[in-house]
Amino acid sequence: MGRMKSMTQRIRSSSSRFSRILGVGSYRPGNVVGNEEICALIDSDPEWIEKRSGIRTRHFADADETIPVMGARAAEKALSAAGLTPSDVSCVILCTMSYLYQAPPAAAACVAELGARGAAAFDLGAACAGFSHSLAVARDLVACGQSEHVLVVGAERMSDIVDPRDRSTAFIFGDGAGAAVVGPADEPGIGPVVWGTDTEHLGAIRQSRSFAEVRGDPLARWPFLEMAGPEVFRWAIGAVAEVCRQALAASGVTVRDIEAFVPHQANVRIVDAAVKALRLPASVEVARTVREDGNVSGASIPLALDTLAAAGRVRPGALVLTAGFGSGLSYSAQVVVAP
Repeated sequence: MGRMKSMTQRIRSSSSRFSRILGVGSYRPGNVVGNEEICALIDSDPEWIEKRSGIRTRHFADADETIPVMGARAAEKALSAAGLTPSDVSCVILCTMSYLYQAPPAAAACVAELGARGAAAFDLGAACAGFSHSLAVARDLVACGQSEHVLVVGAERMSDIVDPRDRSTAFIFGDGAGAAVVGPADEPGIGPVVWGTDTEHLGAIRQSRSFAEVRGDPLARWPFLEMAGPEVFRWAIGAVAEVCRQALAASGVTVRDIEAFVPHQANVRIVDAAVKALRLPASVEVARTVREDGNVSGASIPLALDTLAAAGRVRPGALVLTAGFGSGLSYSAQVVVAP
């Protein structure tokens, strides 16, 4: 406890009330898809995919594994880890970029599936930075006393919006959900967020067309996600480390205080480049769940954090550096205390 207290005191905060992550949970669809299956529809081979991205497998959801359902299953595990029930939830923030319905919002459907009756619910769209953005909002909702317990859920069915025949994107993305419960704390457990949008690369990850363009035309091509991979890679290997440095400084800590690094799981090479640029000590646990999960967009950070926690690779009270980045190009990073 003494070490835990000394670490949490390093996170700067101007609030008189604090918040922290109380529990995390995850959900992965049972359908595991290997690179061989992906290569059946694209001009590639499994070795090329793994060398380029680090990805070996990903999970694809079945029809009944909807975004609200997967989100609710991950949320149930996070609540259980926190010793709470759905009736304790004040608010649900669901981040996603792949939900195909405008109404009702995915968060509201997740609340219904979870049984968190009466909880406020809204969606947050910041693509692969969605979880970090949502965590920042949850932190302040709890810190200002607006909400007692906020569920932050990242849930994606990227298989719905990615063209399985597009060689540049088909092998990258997967489906799944992760969740974190944010609640009150005696000491700061979520550091200030450093976030922004680099609009010079606004079109680097984009939907190919509006749904309005395909309305009424049964022969129209589905508006799949498109990505300028080399452009995103070049931006990420420089920008991610810099945003992380700023987040460390904002929380009043250094890389020597960090015990785990959980960035958005976009590509192993991007993760490794950030580790090198930040000069993280060898003792720091680094999440590389992209190898088994693929890029699960807004769900990737909570999935990775839960994986490290479940494996005992990050202990309760450890300082964890997280960073999200994606379409926009949006980015956000913060230091958190592991539940």
